[in-house]
Amino acid sequence: MPTLVGKEIGPTGYGLMGLTWRAEPMPEEQAFEAMKTALDNGMNFWNGGEFYGPPEYNSLVLLERYFAKYPEDADKVVLSIKGGVDNTGKNPDGSPENTRRTIDQCIAQLKGRKKIDIFEFARRDQKVPMKTTFDVIQKEYIETGKIGGIALSEVRAETIHEAAKLIKIAAVEVELSLFSRHIFSDGVADACAQYDIPVIAYSPIGRGWLGGNIQTVDDVPAQLRSWPWFQPGNFEANRRLARQVEALAAEKGATPAQLAINWTRRLASWRAGCPATIIPIPGSATPARVRENARLVDIADEEMALVDATLARFPSAGDRYPDHIPTNT
Repeated sequence: MPTLVGKEIGPTGYGLMGLTWRAEPMPEEQAFEAMKTALDNGMNFWNGGEFYGPPEYNSLVLLERYFAKYPEDADKVVLSIKGGVDNTGKNPDGSPENTRRTIDQCIAQLKGRKKIDIFEFARRDQKVPMKTTFDVIQKEYIETGKIGGIALSEVRAETIHEAAKLIKIAAVEVELSLFSRHIFSDGVADACAQYDIPVIAYSPIGRGWLGGNIQTVDDVPAQLRSWPWFQPGNFEANRRLARQVEALAAEKGATPAQLAINWTRRLASWRAGCPATIIPIPGSATPARVRENARLVDIADEEMALVDATLARFPSAGDRYPDHIPTNT
């Protein structure tokens, strides 16, 4: 089994964002049911965020309430939390003051029910030297046992090379899916492989493209309709790619999401120079979808080659994010 910060985790993790960061908050009992199902199906690496929802109902509030109800699960879960933004919730702030604020706040919201195994700044703060931020985290939080380690999120290769010289990096979280494979051309995958850093793959189902629910623009969640992948021209090209993946999945007796998630995992042993560990973290709001996403599907070499050929013929279209959201920091 793969490991993070010395702890065994399942081959597929669980993204918590959609449980609290949504237009209509999900009732906590419904969220608990999905979380419990994830753990029961081997998805014991959980990934949440301080800004995944309002302060009164973000990932940490939900987690505290979950572990209050199921205290026996706390030691079973390996928990990664993203934070590090300023008080507006939009801009990264790696200053010592905000570093202490964000980690202390996350720890406080958990009320001692669960230790944060990995903390991530959601984006690199370009205005503050990484050493300044990392020194605070290492000396005041890792060495004192308040958190287990630090990961990077949505960074470019140069940031990984720089960070690896300053502190032990537990993981690098990046977007990776059949729709987003940029880490293999921008040096990020190579850097992670060089330092033997596990990759945490967020949005492995392509922001819903491979969840089986997007047929027309009207099916796209309202908050994503203005994003590049869903604009005229791009939408049609991406729908063509989705149909191809749907056909490949049907031939294999799997759902498109299952093919996408397991393709992501399989890259570690398929692609030359790939990091040895890739952990996809699909988010799921219902027990049925959690079980679907947890299913392990073996993908043979010839099937991986067929997927590669399909991706070459049907490339995705559009940038990953709107211009106002920083990427590759």
